[in-house]
Amino acid sequence: MDNLSITDVKGFLSKMNATATENKAYLIELDGKMGDGDLGLTMAAVFSAIDDFASSYDEDDIGTMLMKGGMAMSKAAPSTMGTLMATGFMRGGKVLKGITGIGTKDASDFWNAFVEGIMERGKSKPGEKTIVDALYPAAKAFEAAAASGEALSSAAAKAKAAAEEGLEATKSMVAQHGRAAYYQEKSRELQDPGATIGCILVSAFADFVQQ
Repeated sequence: MDNLSITDVKGFLSKMNATATENKAYLIELDGKMGDGDLGLTMAAVFSAIDDFASSYDEDDIGTMLMKGGMAMSKAAPSTMGTLMATGFMRGGKVLKGITGIGTKDASDFWNAFVEGIMERGKSKPGEKTIVDALYPAAKAFEAAAASGEALSSAAAKAKAAAEEGLEATKSMVAQHGRAAYYQEKSRELQDPGATIGCILVSAFADFVQQ
């Protein structure tokens, strides 16, 4: 797929809901090593919320659907990561307001606004062992692909690879935020749970558009 309709976006959200549920136990285990272990439950709740909202949305404005879906996510799980994920969708949806089809440039706009929203809300930046370390390189990969006129499927594949590399890089970082920050050097060599869900999200999007 090189242009996503609102039906396609709804299909992706449904896929991501299932993916979050499938990874719930894995995320709980991963988060339990440095956090409070609720990441899997939070992600299952927020993606169920946005999927439920999208399935009942009957207009053709993709941006508004994602923005309002983000609001539903915020109500479903008002935890730190739930709030950050909701912020990402609200900010990403805002830049797509009025859009009825998503091409490479639109995807670039969405993912850049998504990660910028998370960085502002979480007061974080790349290199601090957070979800940003997977999302930021993915957004920049979309931006580069859009600038060179690449198709959405190609851009998404590059974004997925960039997110995977970003996730791997968190294993050598020291946590700077949240409960994980208390572990300092002990957090090194552990894969960041937030970056993991960021990578899962980008990967699910890439796999969906390459169907």
